[in-house]
Amino acid sequence: MTISLENVLPIPLADKPAVSNSEIWNRQIVFNQSEWIKIKAPSGTGKTTFIHILYHLRQDYKGKVLADGNAVVDFSSQELSTLRQQALSIVFQDMKLFPQLTAKENIQLNRVLPSSTYYGEEVIEEMAERLGITHILNQKAGICSYGEQQRIAIIRALVQPFNWLLLDEPFSHLDKKNAAAAAQLISSECTKRSAGFILLDLEDDTYFSYHRQLQL
Repeated sequence: MTISLENVLPIPLADKPAVSNSEIWNRQIVFNQSEWIKIKAPSGTGKTTFIHILYHLRQDYKGKVLADGNAVVDFSSQELSTLRQQALSIVFQDMKLFPQLTAKENIQLNRVLPSSTYYGEEVIEEMAERLGITHILNQKAGICSYGEQQRIAIIRALVQPFNWLLLDEPFSHLDKKNAAAAAQLISSECTKRSAGFILLDLEDDTYFSYHRQLQL
């Protein structure tokens, strides 16, 4: 799936001078499937806003977002639901876990969405082992550390189908060792599916071999 932006600009950022230097806002840009893209986004440039626009949680912007040439604003609720179940997966900056559910139950929410079954229980266990959180799978997410919650959120995003993975500061609560393990898992899954990802962060990193690096 190709994602295209046609002069997209969030209304709250319309009068900010930094927008003129952006390689994303108010530009014509195409993200091709299988591309690994890093977008460096200093504070105040609309990093989370951009992720939410791509995932279609916000509509307060000018311009158009297109999926395979189709304006997403015109999608029906069913078409948008299918897009999120089959083509787009996301790791939110604030994780958006349900605190009263266990880590495994939070992960399974994505795995059991209608038409979204992709991996079985054994894969969840394997991913948890790779990220060092097997011991907290049956623990309520609300009492897990932020680093544990971030790894839960990453696994949850990876157990559903996707053509694109959207990542909003996915390693912000992880040390270098755990961030590297998470990056390796993401790389493996994206390679396996010929999927792309768009990662937004404040700083440069060396976790991935990016196809493109842009400035928000």
